[in-house]
Amino acid sequence: MSDKVSISLTLNGVEHALSVAPERTLLDVLREDLRATGTRRGCDEGSCGACMVLLDGVPVLSCLSLAVTLPGRAITTIEGVRNGTELHPVQQALVQHGAVQCGFCMSGIVLAAKALLERTPSPSVEDVRQALGSNVCRCSGYARVVEAIASLGGRP
Repeated sequence: MSDKVSISLTLNGVEHALSVAPERTLLDVLREDLRATGTRRGCDEGSCGACMVLLDGVPVLSCLSLAVTLPGRAITTIEGVRNGTELHPVQQALVQHGAVQCGFCMSGIVLAAKALLERTPSPSVEDVRQALGSNVCRCSGYARVVEAIASLGGRP
């Protein structure tokens, strides 16, 4: 095993100092060291989007990101999305539209949608579909997911 590297990163607004092996992924560090277990382990190949987090506001797949390459970066996980006990508008819309089924993929979908809405406040249905292109959902068929997210921008 390799020597560990000291890094600091900000997770959901809180700075953390860590000592991690160079080969550890951000996904492993989040789940095992920082207990951010809302970030899901799916395919471990970057194909499903279950491990998606926001890195400085940009969606990334944490299973493909080495933690040692991220010192000083700001990471947002699903645990950092809601405001206290109040759901984020994306989460509220997904519930209201009946888009949540098993929930396994939802953390990645919420983060992808949050990032989309921050850069495109009134996304079209096509914008939403493009933003969710890295997120696989085996339960929903996406229609209600896309409808819920598109409803937040006031465009059908």
